Amino acid sequence: MNLRRLVLFVPLLVVVGLGAFLYQRLDDDPYARDSALLSRPFPEFSLSTLSDPQARIDASLLKGQVSLVNVWGEWCPTCKHEMPQLLDLADRGVRMIGVDYKDTRAKGHEFLEEFGNPFSLNIFDPDGTLGFDLGVYGAPETFLVDAEGVIRYHHTGYIRPEDIRDVIMPTLERIAEPAAADNKSRNEARS
Repeated sequence: MNLRRLVLFVPLLVVVGLGAFLYQRLDDDPYARDSALLSRPFPEFSLSTLSDPQARIDASLLKGQVSLVNVWGEWCPTCKHEMPQLLDLADRGVRMIGVDYKDTRAKGHEFLEEFGNPFSLNIFDPDGTLGFDLGVYGAPETFLVDAEGVIRYHHTGYIRPEDIRDVIMPTLERIAEPAAADNKSRNEARS
């Protein structure tokens, strides 16, 4: 008899255990994802810009100034919802480079005309080669790159207003400090 009662409690124990496991997972940040590229140079590439098929640009574009690189596409509904946050960052003076990922030029231009263009430049990545090298598995994804061209932060998915306040701006300020100190010492040496 005691064995039969024990067998009746096994399904209950399984349900309680599964519930506890799922509840614990709810506390995890769905946007947090470690990138294999953290603390590594931005991948080398040679692509055109969205606006000029003849212009070739490469990773040297990301040296000398802290940048936010945002991977987006016209086909991405979340990218449309993220645009107000990116426009806010542009208004704050953040240098942003867009990567128009797996898109067409016409659709990329339509997207920017409709939702705004916070980017100082858009890299055109129609085949997703740069996205592949960045480890992108969807859009939007965002990378913060220091003045040496090294990736310092990776955000997967939609940038929420609280992400700007709590993570993006503090990280940008932190990675800009060494560059500012380096520029100050160069200027003092020239004086």
